[in-house]
Amino acid sequence: MSCRPVREAFLLFALAAWALLSALPAAFAAYPEKTIRIVVPFAPGGGTDVITRTLALEMAKDLGATIIIENKPGAGTIIGTQTVAASEPDGYTLLMGTFANAVNPSLNAKLPYDPHKDFAAVALIARSFNIVVVNPASPVKSIADLIAAAKSDPNKISYGTYGTGTSAHLAGELFKSLAKVNLTTVPYKGAAPAITDLLGGQIQVMFTTVASAASLIAAEQLRALAVTSAERSPAFSELPTVAEAGVPGYAAESWYGLYAPAKTPAEIIDRLNKSAARAVQSEAFKTLGVNEGLVMVAGEPAELDRYVRGEEERWRKVIHDANIRIE
Repeated sequence: MSCRPVREAFLLFALAAWALLSALPAAFAAYPEKTIRIVVPFAPGGGTDVITRTLALEMAKDLGATIIIENKPGAGTIIGTQTVAASEPDGYTLLMGTFANAVNPSLNAKLPYDPHKDFAAVALIARSFNIVVVNPASPVKSIADLIAAAKSDPNKISYGTYGTGTSAHLAGELFKSLAKVNLTTVPYKGAAPAITDLLGGQIQVMFTTVASAASLIAAEQLRALAVTSAERSPAFSELPTVAEAGVPGYAAESWYGLYAPAKTPAEIIDRLNKSAARAVQSEAFKTLGVNEGLVMVAGEPAELDRYVRGEEERWRKVIHDANIRIE
């Protein structure tokens, strides 16, 4: 039997493989060729939505592409997150991940996706914090006062949350654990109704977001006691951290991280990462950072992965100790 057919077949195979490999850089160089969508697993108008729209606007300029926001709220962010997990790994469907990504594995007995295997980290965009606030008519003027009031009458002090497992909820649970006090948890369907009741005196304290409280603090309709971050915030430099104010070791952050479906090509991940890093340096993002109390990050993809794994571990204990579950 002649070796010529075998040699020809091998040559054809090699040429086909070379052509395919040669085409890959060109394909990546052409990215993006169509509209990119970023799924926000919350309703429009909230902090995550505003941050994502600002990011999308700046990244669209940088990439020369159209980027749209698709709001898919529901099931504590699970619906929107699952949508991205099931999407094609081509760089055209992304997810804005949040605090919920780190706590949902501990809150839910089973998720319809693997929080690590089904996603590729793109960039940790920013970190944020909550503010401990009370009614300005309250006799509580400091974290020490709050602890003393809670210890003197364990059933009197209640704090409002805007959903089980949210940053406002778990920041309060961490405070209860480390300060060794009891606060009654009162759940609400959003920050606005909780703040309304705080202003009306139905609840005594909240661990709420900067976006929901900053204007009310400025108007002296709320009294701020401390920030929940590990370090003081430049935006609220006069406020101590909860740890400084009497609860050593306390730190509770919110965060925003961009994800793609698993198996998205590394070249596309790199392009998106660099675009996000440039976006957070824009004037629009700097203004947003002040309004939302953000600390910009936009580091390498591995930084997001390390950060979230650390957050998962830290909050798992809080959730377990407080026996919090979502059925």
